[in-house]
Amino acid sequence: MESSKVIDKIMKLRAEIARHDELYHREAKPLISDFEYDQLKVELVALEAENPELALEESPSNKVGDDRLEGFTTYPHRSPMQSLDNTYSESELRDFHARIVRLLGEEQSFSYVVEPKLDGVAVSLTYEQGKLVRAVTRGNGVEGDDVTENVRTIQSLPHQLSGNNHPEVIEIRGEIYMTNAEFVRINRGREEAGLETYANPRNLTAGTIKQLDRSEVAKRNLAIVLYGLGYCEPLIVSRQSDFQNLLKGWGLPVVEKFWQAEDIDQVWSQIMELDAARQDFSYATDGAVVKVDSIALQEELGSTAKAPRWAIAYKFAAEQAETLLKEITVQVGRTGVLTPVAELQPVQLAGTTVSRATLHNQEEVARKDVRVGDTVIVEKAGEIIPAVVSVVMAKRPADSEVYHFPEACPICQTLAIQIPGEVAKRCPNLSCPAQVRRRLEHFASKQCLDIEGMGQSVVEQLVEKGLISRLSDIYRLRSEDLIELEKFAEKSVENLLQGIELSKRTELWRFIHGFGIQQVGAAAAKDLAKTFGSLEKLAAADQETLVKIDGIGEKTAEGIHAYFREPMNTQLMEELQKLGIEPMAPAVEEVTEGAFSGKTVVLTGTLPTMTRGEAGKRIEASGGKVSSSVSKKTDYVLAGVEAGSKLEKAKKLGVAILDEEAFLQMLDPLSD
Repeated sequence: MESSKVIDKIMKLRAEIARHDELYHREAKPLISDFEYDQLKVELVALEAENPELALEESPSNKVGDDRLEGFTTYPHRSPMQSLDNTYSESELRDFHARIVRLLGEEQSFSYVVEPKLDGVAVSLTYEQGKLVRAVTRGNGVEGDDVTENVRTIQSLPHQLSGNNHPEVIEIRGEIYMTNAEFVRINRGREEAGLETYANPRNLTAGTIKQLDRSEVAKRNLAIVLYGLGYCEPLIVSRQSDFQNLLKGWGLPVVEKFWQAEDIDQVWSQIMELDAARQDFSYATDGAVVKVDSIALQEELGSTAKAPRWAIAYKFAAEQAETLLKEITVQVGRTGVLTPVAELQPVQLAGTTVSRATLHNQEEVARKDVRVGDTVIVEKAGEIIPAVVSVVMAKRPADSEVYHFPEACPICQTLAIQIPGEVAKRCPNLSCPAQVRRRLEHFASKQCLDIEGMGQSVVEQLVEKGLISRLSDIYRLRSEDLIELEKFAEKSVENLLQGIELSKRTELWRFIHGFGIQQVGAAAAKDLAKTFGSLEKLAAADQETLVKIDGIGEKTAEGIHAYFREPMNTQLMEELQKLGIEPMAPAVEEVTEGAFSGKTVVLTGTLPTMTRGEAGKRIEASGGKVSSSVSKKTDYVLAGVEAGSKLEKAKKLGVAILDEEAFLQMLDPLSD
């Protein structure tokens, strides 16, 4: 492959993987199966290995997906919380075993544990002296979001361990999930209320555990299973199998069954046994986790940048079905992205009738050579949106024609564009009806204005009836407009109008996020709100001012500046003001004068006498800000033992580096 083509392919793969990371980990709205995602990573890893000069430390191939969200306090894991490498075949599983043998040596005997792999949300619980003190999501593997109060609502989780044989401090890893029965109960209630139903239990679980309102979390009966050992002081167990029994003795909810295996043949046999038994489990499983049983050998084997070498996940094959592809339609998203969709002869798959499946993008359609009239294999992995896996070439009609992706938007007929480095094509017309509908849905969503009762079906009806076409039209709706909507009675009308009225005085950052400016998510919106305090000041800001804000890069600054220079958006700001929209500016934070006033500090490694969380609190108490990534805007890096890539990057950028002694000296210069 030519050098320019290799660079282009790597850029596209990185962008595609980053997009799916965001959809899965932060938005809980995955579009592809785990297998398809893993194949993208395999392809990227291979290209980077063949072209080491193009490899980057920050490449998605070296990172754990990041689930951290604004609104939550982050907290460091005492022991890194990594993800697992996946395998999909017996031969790949045996390759894993061969690597273990090679690393430990032929003469070293060892055994395995086989456990069910849950399809939920990973969490790490810290118990001190047997008492639950903290619950943290995986985050980026180094630190995650503190969701302690939400986790405390899980009825099956004890806040105090049974018995007396507790270590002083222990991190216990597990998975939060929702039973199918609870998922059905919640969706039935939403149907009765005329609201959009949720897609699947895993996505609903991910959204629930990140709710800022603890009372809302408590209404949804989340459950948890615990199985993994993180930091433990003192270490009171030597085998993973013993740890499972220890958890059960402490009264913690554990996996329904696990197996011990003396060799890889037994491992494979037990995985097949698990596959047959998992239908009776109370939670969804999508595979098996195979671990070296000895914790001492686990430590000897170590880990890569993102996964332990001593464990692997074997993923069960997703259910597939064969059906006819009748048509290929193209959907238009909020930002204009054109997504091809396969319209299918209805077929039963994973307990539901499937009539549509995603084709992802034009490159995927071309790579698989999918054509109208083909017989295709569709797959529904992890209860997400079905996807076309392959074409049954033996059944292809003789007169089939190659599918050509449309050059223009199928809704408004505007010529589509393709941004360099992106796989997707986009419709650039901001007035495109499909984009208008998606923008309105985004604006009213929980993540933005949180207008109760204004879900997808309601927005669709309002647009179809010509009642709204711009964001400002939401604030012109009257009761006589709404009473004509399907499933709307007087109470529904009253509730929606009240929700719209309340949104007029919601937080400024929610409006900024709701506008849907490209690359401006909730975190960036909060930074902008804090900096400018009003829409008027933000709209008037120049690029030079925007790019100085911590967390706002040049590309994002350019997009923000362009958004507020667009005549349509200038008019929108004027209309919102006339309609009485007065977003709440962030409360002015009292500036603390101290050694780190106005300074940004990044923490890395293990500090000798304090946790990174404690150090972070002392930095903030001294007027500073703690950041998770090193950039030119970083003032100091506080480095402890085993500091890694952040320390190296700081050295390259010339950022000042502190050890704990220098850090404490800055906080209290009069100390010895």
